[in-house]
Amino acid sequence: MKKFSTSLYGYNKTEVARFVNDVAKEYESMLNNLKKRDEEISNLRKELLRYQNLENTLNKALMVAEDASSQIKRVARDESKSIIDEARRNASRIVNDALMKAEKLEADGERLRVRIVAFKQRFRSIIETELDSIDQIEENY
Repeated sequence: MKKFSTSLYGYNKTEVARFVNDVAKEYESMLNNLKKRDEEISNLRKELLRYQNLENTLNKALMVAEDASSQIKRVARDESKSIIDEARRNASRIVNDALMKAEKLEADGERLRVRIVAFKQRFRSIIETELDSIDQIEENY
């Protein structure tokens, strides 16, 4: 509760006027907020109605989709059985091809390792020869 100081003729007029002005501003602010909230509530109700209609439409679409899904599942099961049968027939061929490729890659890798070792030895030999040449040049000077 706001308390006002008193003057010779009653309450201090400036304080009372300032308080009334503050109350009026607060009242206008609250009134504006209420109007905004009323508009927002109205908009939300319209939106809710639109979403309820959309929900009904989606429920109908969902029922149609469930029926279609059942049919698609049945067809997919039949097709999957035939695919699995064919895959079983081809599986051993694929495994054999993969094993052969793996063996070839392993052999290629081993040949590459041998070549790398030989290259390293030749390179080390060349470098040592060059270092010996540099040492001989240094000894001659």
